[in-house]
Amino acid sequence: MRLAWWGNPTRDERTIKVADLYMGAHPKVKIETETTGWAGYWDKMNTQAAAASLPDLMQHDYAYMLQWVQRKQLLPLDEYVQSGVLDLSNVDASYLQPGKVDGKLYGVNLGSNAVCLTYDPAVLAKAGIPEPDSTTWTWEDFEKMALTIYQKTGVKTMPFFTTDPKVGFDNMIRQTGASTYAKNGGGLGFTDTTVLKEYYAIQLRLLASGALIDPETAFINVTQAESEFAKGHSWVEWIWSNQYVATQAGANRPLKLALLPQIKNSKQKGTFIKASMFFAIPASAKNPKDAAAFISYFTNDIAANEVLMGERGVPVATKVRTQLSKEVNEVNQQIFQLIDLAGKNSSPIDPPDPSKGGEFLKMFRDETMEILMKKVSIDEGVKSIMEQGNAILK
Repeated sequence: MRLAWWGNPTRDERTIKVADLYMGAHPKVKIETETTGWAGYWDKMNTQAAAASLPDLMQHDYAYMLQWVQRKQLLPLDEYVQSGVLDLSNVDASYLQPGKVDGKLYGVNLGSNAVCLTYDPAVLAKAGIPEPDSTTWTWEDFEKMALTIYQKTGVKTMPFFTTDPKVGFDNMIRQTGASTYAKNGGGLGFTDTTVLKEYYAIQLRLLASGALIDPETAFINVTQAESEFAKGHSWVEWIWSNQYVATQAGANRPLKLALLPQIKNSKQKGTFIKASMFFAIPASAKNPKDAAAFISYFTNDIAANEVLMGERGVPVATKVRTQLSKEVNEVNQQIFQLIDLAGKNSSPIDPPDPSKGGEFLKMFRDETMEILMKKVSIDEGVKSIMEQGNAILK
């Protein structure tokens, strides 16, 4: 059986060790490992696909999975799940959703990530504010909290997701049941601009009261240690869960994690579980049953995961996550707990970004800066986002 992945020296060493463990327990199985850096991985896999020489099991990515399924290059895994060869009974459905296309499972999530915020509990305590219940709090609660913190402590609030402002809006618009992009990627997925305007209105109200970090400063790309949050100028920072270790190290003080607030009259949770990567079985695999059995082992075996130690992301099997949470440090324990919470308070992930997604992200960030720096009004900026967005994506 051939196994391929992209990685780094740490991932390579741990994955090869797990393959050795598996072969030790299954002497009839021989695993040949192939590892490549991200930069060359997809060229290599596409070349192998053209030559009908893909491995039996390959690491896959959300951005490419739909294309590979449409080209009939991946095998649906459902029959192996139903037969018990691939045991996913200890994996919550929310962790499996990202690997599905048209209701069929094509990839098994190897590690989970979720959008969130991190905050300084000492600042909340100084302001006399209880820590939020992030499963129930609203943007109205958040805005009141930010104002109170500023009034009581002088500590401000970071604008939302300055590196990629679309991330924060995605969470909001998903709560309405819509999405930023149309399902077919050929335009925007919403026409009602109420939520988009409110996304900016919250921040501009905080700015008007003095409680928002100056956008001119906030939108400068700096290291974690040089950020306004690390310096203690903001009580909150907006991150993905896998950025928490670096954010914590940069701040060098005790922090906590929370899910993003809810909009008024939300129809569903805006949070989704994002897979860091998948294992998928090519349609041309010579040993698909062996590959499925290895995925099962990789997902569920405690000893294997004590070698892997969540290097690909927070493990998806509950029993594995529970065990590793006892063995990792406190910061990683917080990430594990956040992912558990996100898994129970999430809705299915949107389809992969369209091919023009990168161009849209840049435009959205540029327009966000124009709005928050008051170079254009909210109405003007939102009109421009809608017009440019549909033109870019068509």
